[in-house]
Amino acid sequence: MIGEHTDYNEGFVLPIAINRKVNMTAFPREDKVIKIIANDLGETKELTFNDLIPLTENKWWSYIAGVFWVLLQEGFKLEGANIEFSGDIPIGAGLSSSAALELATAAALTTLNHIEINLEKLALLCQKAENDYIGVRCGIMDQFASALSLPDHALFIDCKTLHYKHIPLNMNEYVFVVIDSKVRRKLSHSEYNRRRAECEEALNIINGRLGMKKDSLSEVSFNELEKSSPYLTENLYNRSYFVLEENRRVLKALDAINGNDFYSFGSLMNASHQGLRDLYKVSCKELDLIVEVSQKVEGVMGARMTGAGFGGCVIALLPSDAVEKFHQEVEENTKEVLPEIPSFYVTPAVGGLQITNL
Repeated sequence: MIGEHTDYNEGFVLPIAINRKVNMTAFPREDKVIKIIANDLGETKELTFNDLIPLTENKWWSYIAGVFWVLLQEGFKLEGANIEFSGDIPIGAGLSSSAALELATAAALTTLNHIEINLEKLALLCQKAENDYIGVRCGIMDQFASALSLPDHALFIDCKTLHYKHIPLNMNEYVFVVIDSKVRRKLSHSEYNRRRAECEEALNIINGRLGMKKDSLSEVSFNELEKSSPYLTENLYNRSYFVLEENRRVLKALDAINGNDFYSFGSLMNASHQGLRDLYKVSCKELDLIVEVSQKVEGVMGARMTGAGFGGCVIALLPSDAVEKFHQEVEENTKEVLPEIPSFYVTPAVGGLQITNL
């Protein structure tokens, strides 16, 4: 909902799980062979444990292979598995399809191999798989949201301490609508890793100039940032300023939720998008247009891009009785720019990972 690019800066995030999912069925084998069937793609991949080599080629099956690899690296004893999966999460849309696939795989493997591990640790191992096997230096938000979310609750996460709290959402007549722009991006080949590197560079400069040892940008104060500004490039200053502002917005959003103040929450969403567009520069013309059109529709409280950016989705907050009109106006006023008709997902806050023994 809010808190973007703050997780890998050890800041605050406030996601919900949406009503899109990966369904996976897994059966044990008595060898070291992994057979994976992607029903939606009509493709099959078979590999052995000896084939698990990080950062070679990133395919749809790499996320599953990465989870096998990280569990083996952690010393867990695994057998092979026959795995089938399907789902309705759009791929490359910034809706955490990779995290959902990773968590489903990790849950299946730990269940099949009788490994007892809590959900927080499971999510951290999935993040490690994406960081070290796939090569995307993501934070922990997506994996935590997929693992830990509860129905009708947002999930507040302090990404430094990994403390999290379930926040009741009393939506009343309001709903969230996700708009998929159909503009696709690949995180590992995008500017995502560069943004993380820029934040690390800015922190090193601030620490060096002020004689500090802060662990992350989220520990830097606005005053310390201003003192360091003469030594930062415009880009590094802007990235840093956005992170500090976004962390502050998440805390204000908590207050708004607790007070059922959706007007203020919507204003924070709008401000978040402005920062992502102008300071962090991870938006694109298609997302900007969807946000601009959305914010003009009567009844809409707020709208912002969601996910890593460079394509993907927008999330909007509006009354449930305005959804049809919203759908029509956004579709009509973006058709000259978007590559195809956008998809609209009206979603409550739903629960995360579920495991069933068949």
